[in-house]
This record gives sequence, structure tokens and C-alpha cells, in this order.
Amino acid sequence: MTDKNQEAKAVTPQRSRSLGRLPRLIFLILTPISIGMAVLYVFGYSFLGYALIQWQYYCLLIAIYLPFVLLLFPAKKGGSGRIPFYDFVLAGLAFGIPLYFSFHVIKMMEQGWSLWPSTPHFIMAFILTILVLESARRIGGPVYFMVCLIIGACPLYAEFLPGMLAGKGFPLTTTIGYLGFGPEGYMGLPMKVIGDILIGFLLFASLLIYTGAGKFFLNFAMGLLGHVRGGPAKVAVLSSALFGSMSGSIFSNIVATGSITIPTMKRIGYPAHYAGAVEACASTGGVLMPPIMGAVAFVMASLLEIPYATIIIAAFVPSVLYYTGLLLQVDAYAARVGLRGVPREELPSMRETLKEGWHYIAVLVFLLWGLIYMKWEYLTPYYASVLLIILAVFRRETRIGPRKAVDIIDGLGRLITETLGIILPIALVVSGLVITGLAPALTAGIIWLGRGVPMFGLILGAVVCYIMGMAGLAISAYIFLAITLAPSLVLLGFDLFCVHLFIIYYSMLSAITPPVAAGAFLASNIAGAPPMKTAWTAVRLGVVIYFIPFFFVFNPSLVLRGSLLEGLYLFFFCLVGIVLIAGGVEGYLLKVGLVRLWARPLLVIAGLLIGFPEWMTTIAGAILAVAIIGVMLIERRKTKNLSTTS
Repeated sequence: MTDKNQEAKAVTPQRSRSLGRLPRLIFLILTPISIGMAVLYVFGYSFLGYALIQWQYYCLLIAIYLPFVLLLFPAKKGGSGRIPFYDFVLAGLAFGIPLYFSFHVIKMMEQGWSLWPSTPHFIMAFILTILVLESARRIGGPVYFMVCLIIGACPLYAEFLPGMLAGKGFPLTTTIGYLGFGPEGYMGLPMKVIGDILIGFLLFASLLIYTGAGKFFLNFAMGLLGHVRGGPAKVAVLSSALFGSMSGSIFSNIVATGSITIPTMKRIGYPAHYAGAVEACASTGGVLMPPIMGAVAFVMASLLEIPYATIIIAAFVPSVLYYTGLLLQVDAYAARVGLRGVPREELPSMRETLKEGWHYIAVLVFLLWGLIYMKWEYLTPYYASVLLIILAVFRRETRIGPRKAVDIIDGLGRLITETLGIILPIALVVSGLVITGLAPALTAGIIWLGRGVPMFGLILGAVVCYIMGMAGLAISAYIFLAITLAPSLVLLGFDLFCVHLFIIYYSMLSAITPPVAAGAFLASNIAGAPPMKTAWTAVRLGVVIYFIPFFFVFNPSLVLRGSLLEGLYLFFFCLVGIVLIAGGVEGYLLKVGLVRLWARPLLVIAGLLIGFPEWMTTIAGAILAVAIIGVMLIERRKTKNLSTTS
């Protein structure tokens, strides 16, 4: 399979089925139309003197993509053959109902359909809710379906809940009315996230992948690091960081880069499970790496109403620390077992690589300029996409001809379809918690469970984030936790911005953490390694990301939310701590050498103490580290003297 085919395969959902000739033709026509609508709406343009109203735009997007959720994703596992008749019926309803609503959005808002829906409107909104729940079941699985159903139905039973959990109750008509026609339902946050934020970045990611960006970033990393000690593992780290930061997808990243880096790591001597774990960790970190950081970061900017550039700047420091730790660990492993790099003659030419892929660097620079300096925010990916298409013309291999254009449209449409199918059901969660008043009740419950102790509350929050992220639906998990968990942690005294960033990080960690560890399992499949062994190795390699969020929540200066001087001081000691942790975990300390078994856990403890943003723990960790290294050096000198005298 070629590199581009592998990247294309990574873009499209693996569980989806073939549409058939006519439905696919309709799909290929409607996807560009939806992009055209997005451009008109986001830029505020009009077409033939007609401008899209916000809710009308949202209804049309639902009408285009919800039917294809039901056509692309089978109702049962393994149902990947022909599309059954009932799915066409459901798709027809999923198209017709929101299309009808799109023509009546003014009446919907002016006549108060959310409070007093007429019988026909109630029936249509009820059917739409069933279809949305079915999309949650087909894409997110039974657990996600049950969460959306139970919380979405809260208004029906909230008044009967015990104690502080009791909320305001509503009849079924009002519950469905709020969902279908209120700002707390489908026309609220979920569609704002999809329609205002995500479509542009999904377009940009699809263009990147189908024009060969993955191959460029991989060759660039190979040329830069492939020849050094443990080179292929470092290539996996760097290429996945670069590619993931722009594509925003863990699983696309693993397939697109891991299909080359994992076999290369195995070839020079890395065990299969270790190679898979390296790629899984590197790809997971790519989603948290500026400038794009995955779609969830844009949702955070929207929820907090802050410039996206603020998130980019804040997330840069944790990303550097994470990838530094990962590079140090793979280097330490290579040093301990004596692994070398790939011979230079087998590596791609750096000059040729830059010559072939210079336009990707130009687009990346442009993206950063647009996001940070120009503050174009959600407009930036559209400009970047146009620039990428123009620059791709200069090389025959990257030009977008008719066949490639069809592939891009198909891949983009599938991405948007799956994204809408995942995010739209979260409207049930938002509506159920907001209109009943249960959101503040859950906040009070979390504070009560934490007994008012900040650290205990934060640990409890991390557990909740991990559980919600286990379904692999990071955006949905973040939206839910931003409503329920974030206020309680803020009341415990933590910074609001850091709390939201904390939730994003811990919601992502289920990709490499057992028992789910979907990213590690995918990498293990490519590596031909035991899935659970690969997952536990990924936990060890990604150890830095498990404690860095705690550090910046306790001291926001670490993510540049305070004094710059204090931030630099904390960053330096975190780096020192990471060096010690990597040495303790892998058994080889940079500039010191092999670490004895007794010293390894002590080095990890010393590293954690030094990195923790509090001067007393830093001093204690430094004393412990100096003592351990001193004993190790004395032992080594004695051993050397004995060998010399003998």
C-alpha cells in the first residue's frame, strides 16, 4: 500500500460501509455545497442577495450529514454490506425534518416553539431526537448512547431525584421542545462547534493528508534524526508531533506515520511492543501540540470566549515538556541496549525533502501567522486551505486533479459526517443538565466528594476525565466536563483556564491508557505486538503527560498564565525533573550512564519532586537527586578502580 493510500485510509472511518453509486454521488455533491455554505456563513457573505441565518445554517448542515451517519454506519457490527431499506427510510427522515425546520427558523424563534411546540412540530422534533440518539449508538457505542439518553431524559424525572441532585421537572413536550428548538439543544453549542469551528479545520486536515503532508513530515524527520542513536524512534516522535499538530487526529497520525516508523524501529532492534508504544504516545501528543492541537482546543476557545492564540501559547510549554520526556526515554533505551540509527545512505535527502515539501512549511508558517498575529481564528483554516491548493499546483505529485479532488471530497465528507454524529448527541446532555439546573448540583456533589481538599478534588476530576474519554469521544467528553466538572474545580480555587486545559489533557489520555487504550491497540496491530503489553509500555513512555497537567493547575505560570520569570524558572526545573524521570524509567541517565535497579524508583521520585511547582519540594528533590547520582558515581569509580587493579 502506498503512503498516500495509507494516509487516505487514516482519514476515513474504518467502521463505515460503502454507500453505493447513487448515494455516493449525492454525497459528493452535497459535501462541497456544505463547504460553500460554511464559507458564506463564517465570512458573512451573501449569495444572490441572500444571507444564511445562524439556525438555518445549522439545520441545513444536520439535513446534509445526519442522513449519511445512518447510511455510512451500520446498525449492527459487521453490517458492512448493502444498505438495508430501513436505513434509507431513516435517512429520508433525517434529511426532511431539519430541512423543513430550516425554512421556519424565524417562526421557531419568534413563536416560542421550544416552550409550546405544536403537535406536528413536537412529533418531528421527537423523531429527530430518536435519530440523533441512534447516531450516538452507531458511532459512539452503547455506553455513549446510554449517557446521552439518561441525561437527556433528566427533565422527565429530575424533580424525583434525592437531596441536592433534585432539579426542575418538565413534561415530554417541553423537554423535546427545548431540544429541537431551544438554544440549549441542537441549535446551541453542538452545532456551533461543528458549523462555526470544526468544518474549516476538517477541510484543512483533509487537504493536508491527501496532498501527501504525512510523507513530507516523515521524510523531514528521517533526514534530521534517522542517523542518530535510536534514530527511527526519534523520527516517530518528531514526525508524529509535526503531522499530528496539523491534522489533529490521533488515529490518522498512527496509521499515516506509524506504518513506516514502526517497521523501521523494529528493524534496528526495538521490540515490537516498544515500537508500537512510541508511535501511540507520539501521535497522542500531536493532538495536544500547537498550532492546531485538535478540534477540542477550538471548542475550549469558544466556551471560554478567549482568543485561540492564548491557548496556543499556553499549550506550547506542556507539549515541549512531553516530547522532551519521550525523546529522552527512547534515547535512554537505545543507549542502554546499544541501538544505532539508520545508515545515512538509506535516509531520504534533506535537500530533496525540503525541495518537495517546502509548501507545507509555508502553509504552517501562514497558519501560525493567521492564528496568532492576525487573529483570524476560525477564518484561518479557509485561507490556509486556499494557499495549500495554490502551492500544490507547483508540483505534479501534489496537484489536485479530478480523481484526487473526488478523494478529498469523499474523505472530508466522511470526517464531517462522523464528527456530527459524535457531537450532535451531546445536545441531549447539555439540555438535560442546563434546563433542570442539575449542572450546579453535580458541581456541588463533586466538591462534597472532594471534601474541599483541592488535591483530592483534582485527582477525582482526573478520574472522571479518563472515564469520560474512554469512549474515544474527546470533544463530547470535554463539553460535558466543562459544564459539570470545571465549575467545581474552580470553586476549589484553581484557575479556570488551567482547569479547562487539564480536562482536555486527561480526556485524551484514554488513547494510551488501559483498559481502553484505543491508540495503543491500533499501533500494536501495525507492530504485530500484544495489545495490552503495548498499552502498558505506552503508559510508561507517556509518564510525563500524566503529571504535567497537575503541575500547571497548581501553578498557572507554567503555562505562561502569570509571571514570565516564574514560568521560565518552573520550565527549567520541570526539564531537570523530566531528565531524572526518563533516566529512572529507562535505566539510563543522560551524561551519567546505566542506572542501578535500586536507584531507578528514587530517580523518578526525585524528578517528580523537582518538577512540582513548589520550592520546598524542588529543594528536597534536588538533594535526593544529588545524593543518588553521587552514590552512583562513587560506585562506578570503585568498580573502575577494581577492574584496573585486577
